[in-house]
Amino acid sequence: MPNAKSPASDCADGRPADHPWLEIDIDRQCLVLHREAGGRQSWPVSTALAGPGERNGSGCTPRGEHRVRIKIGAGCPVGTVFVGRRPTGELYSPSLARAFPGRDWILTRILWLTGCEPGFNRGGGCDTLRRYIYIHGCPDDEPMGVALSHGCVRMRNSDVIALFDEVDVGMRVLIRSSAGV
Repeated sequence: MPNAKSPASDCADGRPADHPWLEIDIDRQCLVLHREAGGRQSWPVSTALAGPGERNGSGCTPRGEHRVRIKIGAGCPVGTVFVGRRPTGELYSPSLARAFPGRDWILTRILWLTGCEPGFNRGGGCDTLRRYIYIHGCPDDEPMGVALSHGCVRMRNSDVIALFDEVDVGMRVLIRSSAGV
């Protein structure tokens, strides 16, 4: 597995090391925004029920060096429902949840991730972007701090809005686990 402590060459953007970046700790179920000059802000998250892993179809949260590829949902109301990265025109509610009990609710904002480590989380059968791995909002009654997602990184809606406003396309995202990286 490549060393994820330094940016992979195909994702390096020439930004100084103190440029803001995100760290997701699968073991602690926490996302940390590292700001310039050493400031930090953290939020609880929910990563994959299946644990860490990079293979297509695994339902796992991929580890290693990533970048925010695309930001989706700017200005959408809290609870906007997305399917295929497009707003459906619905707003999440308990009655909507009862009507569609099997949906994997992707709400409010999406930060779509792309892997930076060829053969590990980029390309072939392990490509984070092609696996549609996001940081996204979910129903606010879903527990945080517990691994329950289908592979993405879930956040409370107010938290994902706060994070979305701090993130730029291209921002470094390091996903760590005691199982590697």
